[in-house]
Amino acid sequence: MEITRSTRPTGMGPKDWFTGTVFVDPVRNPDEQSALGCSHVRFSPGARTAWHEHPKGQTLYVTDGIGYVCRRGGSIEEIRPGDVVFIEPNEEHWHGASTDRFMAHIAIQEADEHGNVVTWLEHVTDEAYKR
Repeated sequence: MEITRSTRPTGMGPKDWFTGTVFVDPVRNPDEQSALGCSHVRFSPGARTAWHEHPKGQTLYVTDGIGYVCRRGGSIEEIRPGDVVFIEPNEEHWHGASTDRFMAHIAIQEADEHGNVVTWLEHVTDEAYKR
């Protein structure tokens, strides 16, 4: 058993990966013992990820607020606390807060055999986010 005390500071979501103000608290990074990665991510109103995909898929567990999730070519879906979203492997998608509410989720993903957990793509335009 290993306990990691809460000593890491909250990080800002990198501008290459997010639009708006996003805070990220890493829970677990993949390592030699497990391919599992997990973070608690908090989005301010209007904040969102860029388009991205995960080689082994991703699971989101919404903990707070109201948000959106959208797959490439699909419609925007509203997500709320307690909702669980499974994104298929290599499915291009984005997720974030609604226009007027904060949203937080636990993001869980698995690294592939090369240690990759995500491939980041272009930012979601304001037009695409607001449709």
